[in-house]
Amino acid sequence: MMASPTTWWLLSVFLVTFPYCCCSSPGLPAPPYNLECVKPCDQTHCSVIKCIWDPKPDPDSPIIYTLYWKPETGEEEDVTIRNSSDGFIRRENFQSHGELRVWVQAQNQKGSVKSQEIVIHTQDIIKPPPPTIRLGHQDPLEIHWSTICGELQLSVGLCEVRCRTEEDQNWILYERELSSSYAVIEPRPSVVYEFQVRCQCDPSLISDWSPSYRIRSAESAPVGEVDAWWDCGLLLSNFDCFLNWKNLSISQARGYILGYEVTVLYNNGTVQLINVFTDNSSSLFVYDEMKWRLTSSMKDVSSVNVSAYNALGATKASPLHMPTPAKQANDPKMYLKMNEKNLTVSWNLPFKFSDSVKQYVVQYKEYLPGNRSDWIKVDKNQTTAFFEGAFKKYTSYQVSLFAVSNLNEISQLATARGYSAQGVPSTVPSFEASHIAGTEVTLSWEPVPSSDQRGVILYYQIGVNREKVYNISVTPDHGRKTYKLRDLSPGQEYEVWIRAVTAAGPSEKVTTTFKINNHEDYGMPSSFLIPTVVIPVLFIIIALISCILCVFQGAKKVCPLVSHCLYEKVPDPSNSQIFRQMKHQLSV
Repeated sequence: MMASPTTWWLLSVFLVTFPYCCCSSPGLPAPPYNLECVKPCDQTHCSVIKCIWDPKPDPDSPIIYTLYWKPETGEEEDVTIRNSSDGFIRRENFQSHGELRVWVQAQNQKGSVKSQEIVIHTQDIIKPPPPTIRLGHQDPLEIHWSTICGELQLSVGLCEVRCRTEEDQNWILYERELSSSYAVIEPRPSVVYEFQVRCQCDPSLISDWSPSYRIRSAESAPVGEVDAWWDCGLLLSNFDCFLNWKNLSISQARGYILGYEVTVLYNNGTVQLINVFTDNSSSLFVYDEMKWRLTSSMKDVSSVNVSAYNALGATKASPLHMPTPAKQANDPKMYLKMNEKNLTVSWNLPFKFSDSVKQYVVQYKEYLPGNRSDWIKVDKNQTTAFFEGAFKKYTSYQVSLFAVSNLNEISQLATARGYSAQGVPSTVPSFEASHIAGTEVTLSWEPVPSSDQRGVILYYQIGVNREKVYNISVTPDHGRKTYKLRDLSPGQEYEVWIRAVTAAGPSEKVTTTFKINNHEDYGMPSSFLIPTVVIPVLFIIIALISCILCVFQGAKKVCPLVSHCLYEKVPDPSNSQIFRQMKHQLSV
């Protein structure tokens, strides 16, 4: 009878899993190796021999280890250790001066294996405790230590010293014939040095490293210049600048910096001296993230000088002029590569541009005033700057490139905006049909504010009645923007929308409506407009000229027809009945 497909499937699964379920079992343990034995000592004596080996114990595979030893003249002895990689030979089981043969056996349910034998001399495997560093001097920078070799009735052997600084955590090893002291040749001023020492007695093994001993070297006057820079408005044409500077590095400070001296020179020739004390808080300055900032505006300031001082001297004053826009015919171009962890800025410069330049300064700042900023000063031959930091998503950063001339004049060469990550922008704040004239409509809108752009605005899109879409340039990127729609149909109502577009996508639409009036004379012919406008104007001009001539030359002679219009009619007395009666009575 043939097996069904289900039977064959079950059989194949059984054949695959059977060896693992029924036939597999752990074999012999791995033989121990790297067997070493030492005679560790405390401050008074060396009481045991400690032996260690590999491999390290595996909790899932318990193994019984047995440590064996045999003196030159004597019986073999042993001690059993369960699932461990070290064992001890007690003082009563060996002589202070003698040889031992030592090996280790590993055993499980399947059997046992043993390591290779080693031969040790109990006097040569003494391992003294680490030395004790007891004293240190600042000037000269020197340490002293002691060992217990004398207590062990042994002579002092060679010692090794290693040291490092807070700035450089790599150990430097000095393998010299040292016994009790070590001095640093030309130490760096006011730097914390960390020392460790290990020694051996004669004869013995070398000890472990001692606990670290830290000591600061002597102070010296600071060197170099204070790294100061301006934090100005986004547009140099209308700005208030604030002075910032960074802490001196440890190698520059060479001691504890007591304060900073700032000399301010104003455009009118006034000089102001400001002292910033590092131990005192004040409303004149703030300190944050290793940077100092004067809280008062540097408006109307021409330049400043900043120096740092400690108890032994001061740095030379670093001059800093107020920045101005560059007057170069060919402005350099900047390129930004930015993510949430770092910012790389590169630029290209015109040929021979750097002849009068001492250095370049690259500065970035969050677009919103008062937020995080930093700067880097680089050599004039360098065209790249690199920043590390936490750059926020969807936040605009302005990056500026400055040139510092050999006369310390500062010019802003270029600016660019960047984002560590871009998002969809906010909606346009306002949008309307601001002017309707004939078949043309002017649309106007307020650009998305920088704080809400969440990315570089590539263009604005305007859509008309779900039929046409126009891409509108963002240049210039400030002030209210307009766009004119032409050739619209009279009497038709239009619905238009607008949205901003970044690399992450478009914003929500903002919609408005308008209607073109059907009763306006959009297409009145010029043959009709000219007679109806020109003829009345000519008639008025002729009438005015005639009146003026009549006034100056006499109305009755020159223009009798006009006199009736200009003069009131006077009656003739001879035609009056009353006058005739009065005349008759007088004659009687």
